[in-house]
Amino acid sequence: MDKREAFRAERARLNETLLQHANLTTKRCLALDGDAYQDGALPRKAKELLGLVASLVLRCEDCITYHVVQAWEAGATGEELMEAMTIALVVGGSIVIPHLRRAAGLLDELEEGT
Repeated sequence: MDKREAFRAERARLNETLLQHANLTTKRCLALDGDAYQDGALPRKAKELLGLVASLVLRCEDCITYHVVQAWEAGATGEELMEAMTIALVVGGSIVIPHLRRAAGLLDELEEGT
């Protein structure tokens, strides 16, 4: 099982657990999060790249993995992902570098799988 598949399986398992315990407010927030990334004035790919930048700056490993995969599956190229990651580095500073390393490693896995 590659990193993408393992991440998806773990995320699905934990989402199921969360939803068993979630109140209405939590469920609404989760629905809003999913709806926000649908095609609109901005295409889904652009929104996923924006999500990736924010996730890198905030240093959320799960979010970074999620948005790298989602952006890739929405049609983002390796070059587009790296440009977005460069913006995150400029905005977030050198503390983003360890997260960039892991995101680049995941990108390598995605590119090797195509």
